[in-house]
Amino acid sequence: MKRDMEAILLIDFGSTNTKVTAVDPEGEGLLGTAAAYTTVDTDVGTGLAEALEILQKQTGPLKIIKRFACSSAAGGLRMITSGLVPALTAEAARLASLGAGAKIIRVFSYELTEEDILEIGALKPDIFLLTGGVDGGNRECILHNAKMLASMSGSAAEPFPIIIAGNRGAAAECETILAAGIAGREIFRCPNVMPALNKLNIEPVQEEIRRLFLRRIIQAKGLSREQELISGILMPTPSAVKRALELLSAGTDTQKGLGELVAVDLGGATTDVYSVAKGFPQRNGDVVMKGLPEPESKRTVEGDIGMRYSSAGVLEVAGAEKLSLLSGLSVEKIRAGVAYLGLHPDAIPVSEEDAALDFALAAAAIETAVTRHAGTIEEVYTPAGRVFVQTGKDLSGVDRLILTGGAIIHNGRAGDLAAQALFNNENPASLRPRAAEIYIDKSYILAAMGLLAETWPDKALSIMRKEIQVYGTGK
Repeated sequence: MKRDMEAILLIDFGSTNTKVTAVDPEGEGLLGTAAAYTTVDTDVGTGLAEALEILQKQTGPLKIIKRFACSSAAGGLRMITSGLVPALTAEAARLASLGAGAKIIRVFSYELTEEDILEIGALKPDIFLLTGGVDGGNRECILHNAKMLASMSGSAAEPFPIIIAGNRGAAAECETILAAGIAGREIFRCPNVMPALNKLNIEPVQEEIRRLFLRRIIQAKGLSREQELISGILMPTPSAVKRALELLSAGTDTQKGLGELVAVDLGGATTDVYSVAKGFPQRNGDVVMKGLPEPESKRTVEGDIGMRYSSAGVLEVAGAEKLSLLSGLSVEKIRAGVAYLGLHPDAIPVSEEDAALDFALAAAAIETAVTRHAGTIEEVYTPAGRVFVQTGKDLSGVDRLILTGGAIIHNGRAGDLAAQALFNNENPASLRPRAAEIYIDKSYILAAMGLLAETWPDKALSIMRKEIQVYGTGK
């Protein structure tokens, strides 16, 4: 009797689709991939079963020896952060949260007000990150905010976990204040995200966020019903993608990586951009850096722009006229099409007009997201002469661009979409890549390879080098 083929199964519970990837446990090959609509409103197991059925039609019967999963279903990990100064501790909190795979729904600076507390209660975050003040610096703001959070009552008293990662001289007092507030509140303390001026320490907070995701958020999204089928739900999907890109960039002891890169993950609800690059100034002449030093491995998420759930956000940012120009469709058809997609997030293009609208949405989303991710440079004249002021990362010299997401993979114009991520003379201040070799994640495996990399990094890198193929060169 023929034995079923053994496989490692890697699962991504996405906001729109549940994607499954089967890997040969002995060799370094990809056995197959498949996807089905994420049935998060009913039972996510239904969507997973449908995806597995599609997969095994390709591969034949599989004997699954390990199953690992990541998730961004139902909007992913929704976080609110607060800090003292917008450009300093509040920004440090934002960077820490995004790097851990969270979706930031609100950032507060300075002292929270009664109106802020009502808004926080209405938003019902999965986690609140409380920061403020360098060690030895301002204590009043973070203590005030702790008291405000502890005072939440009524419908605003949702006992979401709070992570304290501010001035260490006030952290213990903040914990005491919060513990005396709402019963059942979970409180966690981490080292300050900014222990000294312009010095970041975000890794401990990121680890705590991931730990909370594993323990609490999976249950809240209904994924716990699948626990008996899964060896481990390891991380939020963006963290898995980030892990894969870091591996693809750096390589391993036995395999060379690609070097510095930028990646765009275009989804139904969000558009994520990643850069694995130092981002130092590339321009000749005097360049002054402004703002916080940014992490070499950076993620930003545009929660307002995506291909389905957030298609209205693309329309709002780009404007109907630009989408009309990109698609060749009338403004009326653009508006009607976007309205339909918002109500039918599982819709796939079935006509030339559908495909044209998808291209326009994808192009506008990519241009907006990469522009927001990349740094900017400004020419300033001072008494000492002309200088350039750089904010954020200079990605102009990065020459590897990775594209992933169904709207990119299944669109016949990936090169045209890639061009939207590159430098454009219409926005000369933007430090987007000037020219890049374009790679397409044609099998949509980045998240899966991030999961695989936790245990088998060489296997994951080998598969990525085979499957993420060069599409062409963009200039």
